[in-house]
Amino acid sequence: MPVINVKDDQDFKNQLSLAGPKPIIVDFTAVWCGPCKMIAPAFEALSNQYLGAIFLKVDVDVCEETTANHGVTSMPTFMVFLNGNKMETMKGANKEGLEQMVKKFADNSASGSLVDGQSDLTTLVDKKQMESLNGCDDTPLDRFLEGNCNLVSDCDEQLIVSLPFNQPVKVHSILIKGVSDRSPKKVKVFINLPKTIDFDNAAGLEPTQLLEFDDTATKGEGQIIPLKYVKFQNVQNIQFFIEDNIGGGDVNFEFSRSVLLLSFQVTELVKLTVFGTALSAMNMNEFKRVAGKAGDAH
Repeated sequence: MPVINVKDDQDFKNQLSLAGPKPIIVDFTAVWCGPCKMIAPAFEALSNQYLGAIFLKVDVDVCEETTANHGVTSMPTFMVFLNGNKMETMKGANKEGLEQMVKKFADNSASGSLVDGQSDLTTLVDKKQMESLNGCDDTPLDRFLEGNCNLVSDCDEQLIVSLPFNQPVKVHSILIKGVSDRSPKKVKVFINLPKTIDFDNAAGLEPTQLLEFDDTATKGEGQIIPLKYVKFQNVQNIQFFIEDNIGGGDVNFEFSRSVLLLSFQVTELVKLTVFGTALSAMNMNEFKRVAGKAGDAH
């Protein structure tokens, strides 16, 4: 998740209140501070690695009241806040110390990830560009991703969900939880399409991977299916075509005043979670040359 530059003292208070249970990692910095500039890339990299936390950058010359209230006297100073309370403070441009502090409060297991070593990528979805085709107007996609409603299809069981990311990611697995026989059964997954696919093309196009869910997706936290990881190494957008549901999209027949009414069983999602990591979180020092020598042409 990108580092948030705090605008002023009131904005800092707003960020604390909006964070909910997520830990907040704060970098108190100054534009004239050399050590601050030195450690800034490391702070940015940690924000992309630990997606379960919120990372704030506070300019001490802009947010003087906040700086004074929290006793900041040297830069850089890093603080961790949890539920609005200050938990820990670290002074100085110490990369190893900073990472240890962040990991203590914001590692993937502490952030509630259901997949070991992977993060919920919802925070990296571009909310302005995402789409839901054949979604019910009463269950908008933004509210669904925030956990404030279920996502329900409109006139039949089919549904397309398009999730563009604001930076490239590696996708590891997909979690789906549905409601009884309204839960998705067959789901086509597409990546890096130039625009949101329509239903005609989705039905005929070969997916990057086809997922099939069973009634496990209606129980507990839902059903997690790992992806063919090699195919999902550089994902800029991911699209889901829910082709049918466990109920099979059965037609319901009703009679009203001698008129036959047909209604298709809709699909209803409680959760749709993409797990993975941001590409920018990868440490290039961990890569090893497998052939040739440094400087060789390829």
